[in-house]
Amino acid sequence: MKFIGSQLAYYVRDTDFKRNSKVLIKYLVFLGIVIVIYSLLFHFIMASEGQNHSWVTGFYWTLTVMSTLGFGDITFASDLGRVFSIVVLLSGIFMLMIVLPFAFIRHFYIPLLESKNKNKVPRQVPSGTKDHIIICSYDVIARDLKERLEQENTPYFVIEQDLEKALKIHDEKVPVLIGELDNEETFILANIKDAKLVLVNKDDFFNTKIILTIREIDPTIPIVAIATNIESVDVQQLSGADHVLPVKKWLGEQLANRVNTQHAESHAIGQYEDLLIAELPIHNTPLVSKMIRETNLRQKFGVSIVGIWERGRLQPIKGDEILTHESVLVIIGNKEQLHNIDELFHDYNVNPNPVLLIGAGKVGLAAAASLHKNGVLVNVVDKDPEVCKKASPFCHQVFAGDASDYQLLKKAGILEAPSVLLSTHDDTMNIYLASYCRQLNKDVRIVSRISEARNVDIMQKAGADFVLSYSTLGSEAVLSISKGQELTVLGEGFTLFIIPIPKSLEGKTLAESNIGSKTGLSVIAIKENSEVKTLLSAQTTLPHGAEIVMLGNIEMKHKFNKIYVKGY
Repeated sequence: MKFIGSQLAYYVRDTDFKRNSKVLIKYLVFLGIVIVIYSLLFHFIMASEGQNHSWVTGFYWTLTVMSTLGFGDITFASDLGRVFSIVVLLSGIFMLMIVLPFAFIRHFYIPLLESKNKNKVPRQVPSGTKDHIIICSYDVIARDLKERLEQENTPYFVIEQDLEKALKIHDEKVPVLIGELDNEETFILANIKDAKLVLVNKDDFFNTKIILTIREIDPTIPIVAIATNIESVDVQQLSGADHVLPVKKWLGEQLANRVNTQHAESHAIGQYEDLLIAELPIHNTPLVSKMIRETNLRQKFGVSIVGIWERGRLQPIKGDEILTHESVLVIIGNKEQLHNIDELFHDYNVNPNPVLLIGAGKVGLAAAASLHKNGVLVNVVDKDPEVCKKASPFCHQVFAGDASDYQLLKKAGILEAPSVLLSTHDDTMNIYLASYCRQLNKDVRIVSRISEARNVDIMQKAGADFVLSYSTLGSEAVLSISKGQELTVLGEGFTLFIIPIPKSLEGKTLAESNIGSKTGLSVIAIKENSEVKTLLSAQTTLPHGAEIVMLGNIEMKHKFNKIYVKGY
């Protein structure tokens, strides 16, 4: 009864159903008139043959003939009567057997299913919902953000305008609301007044309209918008967005920050409190072939080694790892300490050849501009001559053509380049090029973008040293804003975790905790009473009531919670 009531309530309100019901009712009325006319003609023709029947018999005969049941108990004797029977029979086949089922399905059954589906996807968040994140599109960033929000136990809701898409999202067990994004009522039903943040991630033009709609309801709710074109940043900010993220530009800059260039130097990738998290490539430096504990970076410069990249995989530090030419150290220290390291390593890893950039779209162009700004020579390869023309102001040389052409790559400098940056928007192409470039140059550092996170492993197997996706960068940025933290981009799947020290670890030393060996997480700092301690050793004690700062991926954090928080 509850379902029937909800359907009736929907039908009373729904304009489409009202229109459909009018069409169906008109046809039923027309069908009733035809039956009445046939019943009247039945009496006249029967009377001409000397037969008299009741009105009920007239309707009975008309319905049995039109429905093709034709019991045969009442028949005409004249040719006129038989011709009339044929007309009634044929019109009955057309009107009852063809038109009526079609009209019923089209104007009643389909609206009934649509009503059921519309009621399946809610329009309003549950009562009492607060501190939730509202997402305006279930795109690649939202899919990646979903997993991170679920890990953080942060409530969220996706708003979808299209019913079919909303049903698909609902079937994936994702909290979704159906509603128009440029309608104030949609956000009122999403309880925007008590929301934590709104992510506006449609196209640049529609984003502006959504932002203005939201600001009409709530002038203070934090709005984070995704900008595809850098020109749209100012427009969306002026419309009312608190944070506008040009993710494609950032992605290009982050990838450019990961290449090996003329000299060995650290690259800051994030910040925690007043400390910088940086990566330090050691290719062709005296650190190659040494064990971590033999580098003495802490004693000489005061920086801590908290992780090590080996062919795209972040490894925790034990102290006995042997460093190779491919190793990239993850270090933490202040600005002065990192500057001192750069001065010492400046004369090492000298490779004056240009970095090779393949793919100069929005991401590639941002990477080229970033490298050019830092005084790094860049050679670009792209199929599109117009794209090459746009990139030429930032490049040493530009090559228009297919990157799978060996002669073209050779001219572009693949055999001498210190790094290759792959920025095409096709994962399959990037995987192919990573494998190809690795075969052509065993020592080159390969940095690549991807679109789908599921391709990370195969990209690393193909030879990429560092991989980062648009979705990961976007979701990390949104999550950092929601937490009020600085954006730290370690790599695909890796992030910074700040967790209260579990009771099971209180009073233990880092050596006794075995956090690194059991979970793979790298402990980088301990925060106690607003004081951050980064000079950690195996004998460092984990105090009561403090927070532990760690680097790793979500799977590693799951292990940490399972072992130390839940005690499994």
